[in-house]
Amino acid sequence: MTRIRYRGLRIAGALVLCALLGALPAAARATGQGGFALATAHPLATAAGEEILRAGGNAFDAAVAVTAALAVVEPYSSGLGGGGFYLLHRGADGHEVMLDARERAPLAAHRGMYLDAEGRVIPGKSLDGPLAAGIPGIPAALAWLAQHYGRLPLARSLAPAMRLAREGFAVDEHYRRMARWRLEALRASADAARIFLDDDRVPEAGWILRQPELARTLQRIAESRGRDFYTGATGRALVAGVREGGGIWSTRDLAEYRVVEREPVRGRYRDLSIVSAAPPSSGGVVLIEMLNVLEHFDLEHADPATRAHVVIEAMRRAYRDRAQYLGDPDFVSMPLDRLLSRDYARQLAEGIDPKRATPSDSLPPVTAGQGAGRHTTHFSILDAEGNRVAATLSINYPFGSGFVAPGTGVLLNDEMDDFAASPGTPNVYGLVGAEANSIAPGKRMLSSMTPTFLEGPRGLALIGTPGGSRIITMVLLGTLDFAAGRSAADIVAAPRFHHQYLPDEVQLEPGALDETTRARLRAMGHRLREQSRPWGNMQLVVRRPDGRLEAASDPRGLGRSAVVQPLAQPAAGGRSQSAAPMPSSNSPSSTSSGPMPVPSSASAQP
Repeated sequence: MTRIRYRGLRIAGALVLCALLGALPAAARATGQGGFALATAHPLATAAGEEILRAGGNAFDAAVAVTAALAVVEPYSSGLGGGGFYLLHRGADGHEVMLDARERAPLAAHRGMYLDAEGRVIPGKSLDGPLAAGIPGIPAALAWLAQHYGRLPLARSLAPAMRLAREGFAVDEHYRRMARWRLEALRASADAARIFLDDDRVPEAGWILRQPELARTLQRIAESRGRDFYTGATGRALVAGVREGGGIWSTRDLAEYRVVEREPVRGRYRDLSIVSAAPPSSGGVVLIEMLNVLEHFDLEHADPATRAHVVIEAMRRAYRDRAQYLGDPDFVSMPLDRLLSRDYARQLAEGIDPKRATPSDSLPPVTAGQGAGRHTTHFSILDAEGNRVAATLSINYPFGSGFVAPGTGVLLNDEMDDFAASPGTPNVYGLVGAEANSIAPGKRMLSSMTPTFLEGPRGLALIGTPGGSRIITMVLLGTLDFAAGRSAADIVAAPRFHHQYLPDEVQLEPGALDETTRARLRAMGHRLREQSRPWGNMQLVVRRPDGRLEAASDPRGLGRSAVVQPLAQPAAGGRSQSAAPMPSSNSPSSTSSGPMPVPSSASAQP
């Protein structure tokens, strides 16, 4: 017999979550002495992952469950019509790989597809409607994870998401805010409006969102091990709907899609080892380049203004290199050895004036525009066998392209906007880039997603966040905080600042950096711009050297974290509020609280 420990939670739609989990987690962080831990951006997704872990699944099975559940409950951030990157570590043999499930450009895509007759970008054309959609990778990733890493049938891991889609859940204020933002795009697609709006209006909080067509699509994916999405009835319906709506997908586009296993990028920061996402994500390269630069400065003993200054200057230089050099490794050659080298970092560090900001226009110029999805999601999972998953997934803009192909329930991404559509023209997120990220048939667009593993004397961390162009700097700040010994809860809650080379400004969360530090940064020549809202939604799992687990979900979001541990080891976080029996005497107990095969060149059959 085991017991599950919970803290109280008040949330709309609690009955749905009870059906998934049997009880509800309630705060933003959890701690424990062993077992397994996870943190996701939504309580229902955390519940789905816990269900699969307790059913005998491993971290990879739980990743399937969480991905699919997020597709149901966070349609504005990720879904079957999107893509992403999974950083995987297999505990049995230490095998590490990045599973690249990034979207691909349709084979009919071309450089000028979003330009007018004068070569200017047509506003909204790469954001709204089916022409903005790349070929999705998430269904292929679900099948690949289950087949090559999981131990449960795909149908079992997808069961919580199918149940959620059929039975529905209560939408919250965050859903309403995202729907209000993309109201016109959703109204432009009859199926999207029918599914995600209430009589063509933003639904009230507590409105039950049911998605029976998505449930049936998930069922077909489970029965076909993913093939139906790419070569079956679902695939044919997707192509027909996209083409009728003005898009350029073909059955060949879907049939030829493959996920790819790639070697992660690796680095060190002092006594910390880093494993992170490789291109076509720019995240790991830029993260390690910044850390290599910062290793030349004594951040531990620097005053707050000097520390912020050198971190900003490292951001500036690494984002300039991101813009110039990075793209799809299957299409372009990139100087990764140079960008990741310590000699190059030393040269960059020597160019930083400790008392003056470097104007971005004094660095070598970059000639084209590109972007990175803002409305993204991340989760982190660590199981009892040492298997790890850090995954960042996206459909780009809120609710992606706003388009649902009739009969599928699948909301499509607008990741084509992440390409450089025209030289010298930044996209909706203001990032700049070069030829390496230009549009080409079958090419994967550059991303900022940065799922990362950190390991050193402070323990092990699985870290990542959504946040568009700010993702990499958030992971950088989290890495520095982890290296300094901060708790998981403190790391995800810490105030954030960001610089991305262009525009030449330091973006600040409300209240980030005290007035004395701000004044000194201005005196150094930095232009500061405080944002109206905070950003990011970091999901962090930490295993300390003594085996103690921590999991934390960013207080900026509505997510939940959980630690599941053997009953013999005491749960942290206070007295049990409720308990429930579990079927097996070997099952673990849970404390919850809340607000790979073959080398990297292998490809998956969908």
